[in-house]
Amino acid sequence: MSTPTLAPHQDTPTGHKAPEGRVGAGLFDPKQLLKSLPDAFRKLDPRVMVKSPVMFVVWIGSVLTTVFSFKDPGDWFGWTISAWLWLTVVFANLAEAVAEGRGKAQADTLRKAKTDTVARRLLKDGSEEQVPGTGLKIGDRVVCEAGDIIPGDGDVVEGVASVDESAITGESAPVIRESGGDRSAVTGGTKVLSDRIVIKITTKPGETFIDRMINLVEGAARQKTPNEIALNILLASLTIVFLLAVATLPPFADYAGTHLTMVVLVALLVCLIPTTIGALLSAIGIAGMDRLVQRNVLAMSGRAVEAAGDVSTLLLDKTGTITLGNRQASEFVPVAGVTEAVVAEAAQLSSLADETPEGRSIVVLAKEKYGLRERVLTGAEWIEFTAQTRMSGVDVDGRRIRKGAAGSVIAWVEGRGGEVAADAREVTDRISAAGGTPLLVALEDAEGARVLGVIHLKDVVKEGMRERFDELRRMGIKTVMITGDNPLTAKAIAEEAGVDDFLAEATPEDKMALIKREQAGGKLVAMTGDGTNDAPALAQADVGVAMNTGTSAAKEAGNMVDLDSNPTKLIEIVEIGKQLLITRGALTTFSIANDVAKYFAIIPALFAAVYPGLDKLNIMGLSSPDSAILSAVIFNALIIIALVPLSLRGVQYRPVSADKMLRRNLTIYGIGGLIAPFIGIKLIDLLISLIPGIG
Repeated sequence: MSTPTLAPHQDTPTGHKAPEGRVGAGLFDPKQLLKSLPDAFRKLDPRVMVKSPVMFVVWIGSVLTTVFSFKDPGDWFGWTISAWLWLTVVFANLAEAVAEGRGKAQADTLRKAKTDTVARRLLKDGSEEQVPGTGLKIGDRVVCEAGDIIPGDGDVVEGVASVDESAITGESAPVIRESGGDRSAVTGGTKVLSDRIVIKITTKPGETFIDRMINLVEGAARQKTPNEIALNILLASLTIVFLLAVATLPPFADYAGTHLTMVVLVALLVCLIPTTIGALLSAIGIAGMDRLVQRNVLAMSGRAVEAAGDVSTLLLDKTGTITLGNRQASEFVPVAGVTEAVVAEAAQLSSLADETPEGRSIVVLAKEKYGLRERVLTGAEWIEFTAQTRMSGVDVDGRRIRKGAAGSVIAWVEGRGGEVAADAREVTDRISAAGGTPLLVALEDAEGARVLGVIHLKDVVKEGMRERFDELRRMGIKTVMITGDNPLTAKAIAEEAGVDDFLAEATPEDKMALIKREQAGGKLVAMTGDGTNDAPALAQADVGVAMNTGTSAAKEAGNMVDLDSNPTKLIEIVEIGKQLLITRGALTTFSIANDVAKYFAIIPALFAAVYPGLDKLNIMGLSSPDSAILSAVIFNALIIIALVPLSLRGVQYRPVSADKMLRRNLTIYGIGGLIAPFIGIKLIDLLISLIPGIG
């Protein structure tokens, strides 16, 4: 096994870390173009070109025009057309090479930083032996201590340790990995910073997470997606139609007393077939996966990225995704005859030694709302929370203060002969019905034991979540919150967050059943998860995003892994998938609209001499048939290279409905695709006409 270390990182526009050399600013960097140029020429191999039917036809046309040019060396027109056809093929290959090159840059960085590791494998008798990391097998147990490099992917089966995962996530903050929970998975190549852990290896050498990451960013593991294959079939069909159409032109020309050379016919065919989208299609797909990698998401297949763009139902965990995950104190509610300040003081005193997020939030609320400062209590006896008592508190200055679950505190008060105010239960029930967690605060002093009031703990919804869900709703995506809370609590949080539906008291079987119901209705479903119990649902979902901090079972079941373990990133993944589909659709529209304009440029110029009526269609007023054909071929090549940055960056995504998106694309890329060739071809024609002997 090897240890990779990424190059320095910088922030992307979304705030996530992206490896150096992979950010969008360098999409059209001349250095990147020059570096990718050799790859573009290597892709001229017919065995590579045949994978793209449209560009393979252009490649064949380039070969034919070159052969005919050799037969007539003095034909400048033939040589010029041949040169621009070859440039068209090279530019198409360059688009793909640039897209692949951005991934290879990171893969090279990973490989250069690799160093061999030695694993401490545990034997059955408890002794250790040192073996190369590459010699480990699935099921082997290895020991790692502070300073050791983890030799392979696996699960912690013994111990707890702090692990530096910056090699794969780019984040310098260490994470905790421990046995027996949902944070047991470790990745080969990361470094143990403290303590001792025993790891059970779960992958073979060469098939580790890092190896798959290298293959992905390098493009070695990329397969064409179903939609991409379907579009390729459509483009191939259009190419065949135009091939048949061009094949019928020579008889018409001969009948009219003119002659169309093979060079002219090939040029005409290349201009009419959808070469623009055919040239950029592969680059669009590669760039889509690359955008995910920039956001620290590893997609196991292009199909998953594409499916994310078609998702219609999102399943989101409540805790940590929709809410902050830690309940926060929001108010102190006194019972009759007690003031809020008294409840606040008692709640704060009982929480001074409580280091839980809930306990700290009680102290902060008392300080901010009532001006109560934290204090040092002398002679205090702290009562720690236990699962049996379900209370905590403090005994100080002859007073006993307790806070905790309603039933436990009531039992404590009544056990000391005290009375519980009637409205204490009413307040508790009201907070529970609103989705909060009530904690009773009680005091025992010389006057006896009694309940002072209730602390209202809320699971705080993350800022901006309602707006994000509104955006998803405008996109036609249904959001479902999944939680283990009771239905009352779940309903309250769902209404506050603005989700469309919720699943309360969810079990793994409930999640599976929900996904299958949605899929039975023809919907694509996406969800996040990190535990072993999430694995079945992640495998069933069309887009299953596993957290990197989760178990190996979850990561194997999902088709994406979020290296940052940020559950809200699922929303970004959907947006990236939609951007991929939008970009492909927009450039397909632009390409086909281009063909219509090129038709009006070439056909009238070819036959205007023998069919004078066609001269009315020569609306661009091109100077000559040769100039018209050459201008169209040059424009056809240049538009490919001009659209490379857009294909890599992607069309700007906006959260609008499908019909609005279609109208927008038709307006911008449809009408734009019609107008651009008229302007471009005319300008090129004007330049060509200035060359002596051509115009």
